[in-house]
Amino acid sequence: MRRPLRACLAAMLALLVTACQSAFFGIVNRGSAQPDASVVYDAPRGLSLDIYRPDAADPDAPVVLFFYGGSWQHGMRAQYRFVGDRLARYGVVTIVADYRTWPAAGFPGFMSDAARAVHWTYAHAREYGGDPDRLFVAGHSAGAQIAALLGTDARHLATVGMQPQQLAGVIGLSGPYDFNISGKLEDVFGPREQWPDAMALNFVDGDEPPFLLVHGDQDHTVDVGNSRKLDFALRRAGVDSTLEIVADGNHFVTAAAFYDPDKAPDVLPAIVEFIERADRGTDPRTK
Repeated sequence: MRRPLRACLAAMLALLVTACQSAFFGIVNRGSAQPDASVVYDAPRGLSLDIYRPDAADPDAPVVLFFYGGSWQHGMRAQYRFVGDRLARYGVVTIVADYRTWPAAGFPGFMSDAARAVHWTYAHAREYGGDPDRLFVAGHSAGAQIAALLGTDARHLATVGMQPQQLAGVIGLSGPYDFNISGKLEDVFGPREQWPDAMALNFVDGDEPPFLLVHGDQDHTVDVGNSRKLDFALRRAGVDSTLEIVADGNHFVTAAAFYDPDKAPDVLPAIVEFIERADRGTDPRTK
């Protein structure tokens, strides 16, 4: 009887987690606009993205391609309307892309998905009022790892005929860039010999686009040291990097700013300022 009982308990826990997630995203998306368009960017893998356009008519608006978190095992673009809607209010064409999560795909499979999403966005940005030369990639948690690796390891964008220098910038929120792989993540990241390839810190060589790293100093899920180390490495290599530490902030505070800016009032201004500064080509170290 023990095995059926354990299976029953596991099923109940899964339902509870699903219910909690559903309630959470229902709250944070309350009042958020639906996407202006949804497009399939990878038909063979059934991957789509949602597009949020600013109300103001600007044919050359900056573009942010956002990758959500979820430990590379959970998440879907529809849950992140609050991100797309909020950034669109700041005049940014925002695209939230799905990518394959475990067990559908592990590393580097989801990086291939992300690279294809970048290529689609670059090729189609003008159709939605965006300037492909003002394309930023961004993400929270696992999504930040994906965004940062796109900006540091040129091999991923090379698969779609692009290079990191074509990105206007990278925005990493509470991201892991030099992290331990254990437990379930050992399945996600595959053979031990490829684990170093998942660490953005290992690929900083000075040819990266500008970076903005935002992290709570009380993050007990992804230690703030990840952002500190990546920022230091980028600056040492001569790359424009800005580190924004949220005092008393936990792992989710950088995402919370999108549905309630008062929860972390410095986060959205830092993102908007970074986008504007990167557009102007201003190095924050000269400010």
